Amino acid sequence: MIHSMTAYARREIKGDWGTAVWEIRSVNQRYLETYIRMPEQFRSLEPVLRERFRKRLARGKVECNLRFEANIAANTELTINEELAKQVIHAAKWVKETAGEGNIGPFQVLNWPGVMEAPEQDLDTINKDLLAGFELAIDDFIAARASEGENMKQLIDQRLDAISAEATKVRSMMPEIINWQRERIMSRLEEAKVDLDANRIEQELIMLAQKSDVAEELDRLDSHVKETQKILAKGGACGRRLDFMMQEFNRESNTLASKSINTEVTASAVELKVLIEQMREQIQNIE
Repeated sequence: MIHSMTAYARREIKGDWGTAVWEIRSVNQRYLETYIRMPEQFRSLEPVLRERFRKRLARGKVECNLRFEANIAANTELTINEELAKQVIHAAKWVKETAGEGNIGPFQVLNWPGVMEAPEQDLDTINKDLLAGFELAIDDFIAARASEGENMKQLIDQRLDAISAEATKVRSMMPEIINWQRERIMSRLEEAKVDLDANRIEQELIMLAQKSDVAEELDRLDSHVKETQKILAKGGACGRRLDFMMQEFNRESNTLASKSINTEVTASAVELKVLIEQMREQIQNIE
């Protein structure tokens, strides 16, 4: 199975600690690049996420975003550090007695750092839940890449079939084109009333036929079609190999166009270039 480098996935996770949302999106890129955005309290997860991306992806510019909303209701139970409060009151009384003036109110004591305490969230539990949610998100993400990759494969297969059809059409026309070329040259020699040796004429006609012979290019096109189909069937991270095959296709279509002595062959060469370019555009997004 082949995978597209363009995809998007979103996964929401809920727990007693609150709500989190993972979003992963990617576009085509020559290598694997990951950009991760998350709240500061979860920055310790970043190396873990990068490693998991590296193990499951080969290419693409990947953006990963985590949005976190804590459950306020779960943190409303406040406790008083009575021992610290007593120390603050005692110190305040000493200051008042020493200075001979000043007052201290209960809210001033409560506002002293550490007097009122809220239970801290269990980050280990939250991190575990977030990583489990991330695994589900990346599963969805890869499934989306695979689905898009399958659509691309179908489009490429259609173009490969069309290339084979064009090659077959040109091959079937070649005997007629060679005969037409031979008759055309002989007719012009007769019109010009040029008296040449028959063997010399035959040698020149053979050399001209060899120059316009495209059998080798057509055979190579067929070979490239089969190789590309084999790469697609094997799947995996095959984008670079497919891109190389497009270069080979272009080479043969250019040679076919340069050897053309017939408008129909030229039209087929142009059609081949269009089909190859359409495949190349799709392949740019394959992992």
